[in-house]
Amino acid sequence: MVQSYLRHGPTQAFGLICSSTSNSLYDGKLAYVPALEDVLVWDMKKGQMLSMWHETGHRSEVTCMCRSPQENIFAVGYADGSVRLWNSAFISVIATFNGHQKSVTALAFDAQGARLASGSQDTDIIVWDVVAEAGLYRLRGHRNQITTIRFLSEPELPSTSTGSRSHMLLTTSKDTFMKLWDTSTQHCVQTIVAHRSEVSSLDIDPEKNFIFTGSSEGEVKAWKIDHESLSQGLVENEAGEVAKMIHPVTSLPLSSRHRVSQILFHPSQPYLAVQSHDRSIEVFRIRTEEEIRKKQARRKKRAKEKGKSKKKGKDIDDAAEDAAEDAMDVDQETNVIDLFTPYLVVRASAKVRSFDFGSKETVSKPGVQLFVALSSNALEVYNIPPPTKSKEETPEATRMFSVDLPGHRTDVRTLCLSADDQTLASASNGSLKLWNLKTTACIRTIDCGYAICSTFLPGDRHIAIGTKSGEILIYDLASSTLTETVKAHSSTVWSLQVRPDEQVLVSGSADKEVKFWEFERNVSYNDEAKKSMTLNHTRTLKMSDEVLFVRYSPNGKLLAAALLDSTVKIFYQDTLKFFLSLYGHKLPVLAMDISDDSKLIVTCSADKNVKIWGLDFGDCHKSIFAHEESVMQVLFERKSHYFWTVGKDKMLKYWDGDKFENIQKLDGHHSEIWALAVSNHAKFVVTGSHDKSIRVWEKLDEPLFLEEERERELEQIYEDGIANTLNRPDISVVNNNEADAQPSGEAAAVTKQTSETLMAGERIMEALDLADAERTAFQEYEGKVAQAGSLEAAGMQPPPRNPILAAYDLEPEAYVLQVVEKISSAALHDALLVLPFDKVISLMRYLDLWAQKGWNISLVSRILFFLLKIHHHQIVANRVMRTALIPLRVHLRKSLRREKDAIGYNLVALQHLRRRTEAERTAQFFEEEDFDEEKVRAKIAEGKKRKRVSIKV
Repeated sequence: MVQSYLRHGPTQAFGLICSSTSNSLYDGKLAYVPALEDVLVWDMKKGQMLSMWHETGHRSEVTCMCRSPQENIFAVGYADGSVRLWNSAFISVIATFNGHQKSVTALAFDAQGARLASGSQDTDIIVWDVVAEAGLYRLRGHRNQITTIRFLSEPELPSTSTGSRSHMLLTTSKDTFMKLWDTSTQHCVQTIVAHRSEVSSLDIDPEKNFIFTGSSEGEVKAWKIDHESLSQGLVENEAGEVAKMIHPVTSLPLSSRHRVSQILFHPSQPYLAVQSHDRSIEVFRIRTEEEIRKKQARRKKRAKEKGKSKKKGKDIDDAAEDAAEDAMDVDQETNVIDLFTPYLVVRASAKVRSFDFGSKETVSKPGVQLFVALSSNALEVYNIPPPTKSKEETPEATRMFSVDLPGHRTDVRTLCLSADDQTLASASNGSLKLWNLKTTACIRTIDCGYAICSTFLPGDRHIAIGTKSGEILIYDLASSTLTETVKAHSSTVWSLQVRPDEQVLVSGSADKEVKFWEFERNVSYNDEAKKSMTLNHTRTLKMSDEVLFVRYSPNGKLLAAALLDSTVKIFYQDTLKFFLSLYGHKLPVLAMDISDDSKLIVTCSADKNVKIWGLDFGDCHKSIFAHEESVMQVLFERKSHYFWTVGKDKMLKYWDGDKFENIQKLDGHHSEIWALAVSNHAKFVVTGSHDKSIRVWEKLDEPLFLEEERERELEQIYEDGIANTLNRPDISVVNNNEADAQPSGEAAAVTKQTSETLMAGERIMEALDLADAERTAFQEYEGKVAQAGSLEAAGMQPPPRNPILAAYDLEPEAYVLQVVEKISSAALHDALLVLPFDKVISLMRYLDLWAQKGWNISLVSRILFFLLKIHHHQIVANRVMRTALIPLRVHLRKSLRREKDAIGYNLVALQHLRRRTEAERTAQFFEEEDFDEEKVRAKIAEGKKRKRVSIKV
């Protein structure tokens, strides 16, 4: 009989406030921050997590985020090159776009939120149609990672039906170039060498007059946008040169010369923020027109005084001329630097990963909110005060809100569970946290030193922490206080364990000593009965080398100690007499565990191996190459010979210690895993990692068979291999046909094969085969009926229907349409690329039937035009298609004309409704206030206009 195991699955991930893989967004109340593969939404005022955007089965990290002008829509880019559109109201994915080969590094929506541009490490820019959920085209030209993308729209340009407002795209890259693309022709119209080093950031001011770029050398440059040239396009001037659309203006002086990682304009207030230092953000204020005039007047005054001083050396006329010339120069020299004045510096408590201005205005406090996401797993909001008239007061940013308690600042180094599995303790460099495992809420946060190991003490009221400095710290959990600090060792305490009889604590240290401590429970009756626990040193066992791990056997007879010389020494715990030495590892043993029946000991080492030994004679039962990197922790599951291992290769693995088989591999962490804790009731396992997250993996009721598990792994490798082969740049699926699909061109088609698109293509092929067979069978039957006489025909039975079609009660062509409609819009083109040409011919026949019946004409048109574009050469080369295409043209034109008439009718009706509402609005104003009609119309027109202050430079 085949042995079955129980499957484990991920249930919860907590301890993470924000990860440093992506930028963050803030709207004045809610913060949208990356948390490895998820996006978390925090209420900054309350410090509560409101929601988690998680897609089941998706494991890639979030690398970029962008908010759409349309409400509740966000674009999130991932490390696997995919982009997902999320709806924050329903916490669901609207669409998934696959086109990039490497991680997405830049995202931008156009002014209407109808198009999305994404840039990646693969140096490509892809423009997506958000409404149609399809890739429009791919732009090639940059030679390194894309750092920022912005759509460029003309200011105060009325939206017209003839042209798109945002037809220009601005991109920067690590290849030092800034490029301007015309999206209507899909070509680069201007390439600028923006900096001598990588261009790391870019932003456009709200007035659409200036572009600011920042480099990795700490330089910020300002560029002027020539809107006249933009509107004219590529036009030669009198000298025969093409007019430039972006002109260099000046550099902006910064207080530090570090990498400019982000530049951001406030959407409505006159502020510019620049981050060019790890921990601080410089905020510049944009001066008003009046302030600039005053500054100009002061300059003129100084220039005149300068002219007067020259009188002594020159004639009066010459001096007057010089002064006039100086005044003229001052007039012309209204610099961009005059516009931007350094206002204040926001200093954060740790390294800043990204920042954002609060877009919604807050009434609670005057000023502007600046949200900061820190690399230390924390969030902060600062208030920038409004400028004051007095020159004495220097403005300072004040911290309003911060979220830092639900997570550690540094790596989670050690985990331990209470006896009832209700409470989890996690410790890092600087803090010890207690978590309720049912709600995953952080119950307590206590300051501690650099924690290396930890254990709950008997009774679960106290916890012992071993630190890097050699101390053992005892904490009382009820009062969250440090009750005792024991100077236990002169070097790092690597391991702590309580003896199974709960009388003694053993500690192993890098000072080559194993020490034994007895528990003393003191009861003090000052105010109330209060129990405290202290440690009393009883014995010391001196070793030949540094002690990395100590372990008691569950029967309480033996003590095992792992040493730096890669051996494990086993002693009788009562007399401390030497019993066995286990040698065989090439590098030191980092952890070990003994099974509940005290028969097996399992050791894991930095040599990537796990060894299983018998405790009777010290014989090695099996050596397993367990992980790709060092194996950090190993623990047996209670009352079994199954054990868990974690490693620096980010994997958690489940093993059978009797059959030496790997039962299950669990991946979820994005960095090396330091800590492991197994439930005392064998219900779950908890892991802690360098990525600062703590994850719970629960035992499910689903059975697991090793053969099936291996087959699934091989299938996954095979599918990924096919998709990767098809996506190689030298093998283009669109090779037969599209001239623009060649990698040499600037614009190309957006294609990327994934296992999803391959399966979708297979589903279409299966549906076509099924429908073709059904139609052929019925055609043959009808032919026989037509040939036979009336008596014979009455006795002939029609062929049996296909069970699938009978179950759905569908005609063959309706079934094919149903299959095609179920494929997501974003994956449709890639799925159609999988079809061989004979299946394309078959699909064309069904397109004709659908057009004839008027079914989903928009989808029919989209499929037809794509197939004609891809297979153009083959269709033209043979005459087979002519008979199918001619009736298809007739039927499709007829259906499209019908659709066009319906749309035209609806459009006219909507325009009529708009005119009627405007007329009613005018009449309402006219009735409410004693105005004449012209005044009312003027007031309405005034309400539509946006008020702007223009600053002439």
